[in-house]
Amino acid sequence: MSLSQPVRLVVPDRPSSRFRHLRRVARSCADLLLPPVCIVCRDRIEGHGLLCAGCWSKIDFIAPPLCDRLGIPLPYDAGTPSLSAAAIANPPVYDRARAVGRYDGVMRDLIQNFKYRDRHEGVPMFGRWLAHAGAEILRDADLILPVPLYASRLWTRRFNQSALLAQGVARLTGVPLDCFVLQRVRRTASQVGLSAQQRQRNVAGAFKVNPKKLAQLRGKRVIVIDDVVTTGATAEACARVLKRAGSSRVDVLALARAVEQAASVL
Repeated sequence: MSLSQPVRLVVPDRPSSRFRHLRRVARSCADLLLPPVCIVCRDRIEGHGLLCAGCWSKIDFIAPPLCDRLGIPLPYDAGTPSLSAAAIANPPVYDRARAVGRYDGVMRDLIQNFKYRDRHEGVPMFGRWLAHAGAEILRDADLILPVPLYASRLWTRRFNQSALLAQGVARLTGVPLDCFVLQRVRRTASQVGLSAQQRQRNVAGAFKVNPKKLAQLRGKRVIVIDDVVTTGATAEACARVLKRAGSSRVDVLALARAVEQAASVL
């Protein structure tokens, strides 16, 4: 993955040489006790929270040419911006979507381990991936918002995976993050196994904007971050309430996207 233009990066103050030395010593000791392994296949590697070369090669990263609206791969570059037939036939409520890779194979394993098995060691790497994949939409964004969980689900899971991803992106890019603008006000069924129409009905009316945050949204360019975009029903439901609240642009950034094949171009 490469970028034509850099993302805004927040550069922290450099630690002292003494502190860096102590940190290296501590890291070496920790590696002796807990050797770094690939977070998917558990083979030995050089650093923690990373993938081995074999698992990395099995991720289908989404790269240009892309549909400018849906962020899905196109079979050839027809000029910039290009739109897929799907985006023209059924334009989404959100303005643009970008994702790191296809939701299959190793990427699916990474997300399911993170989301359902409390495997958080890959979160720093996910943040870097998202910052690269979303460079274009992050460049002039005003605010980052994670897709919220319903209160009872958050209590059961103990963390919101979208919020952890959003925190990583905000830390790398300096774009402000607010985890309390969007609220999920209705518990929804799991989206797994539902059709596109069922997913739309499932999330209809599930989100609202915190009334105390309305002034924060007016005229702002917002990015909604989620772990996976499948049919886009959740992303559209979030974008709809954000635009009604006055956001000038709503883009979507996800770790993975369900993509069957390269889309046609019109």
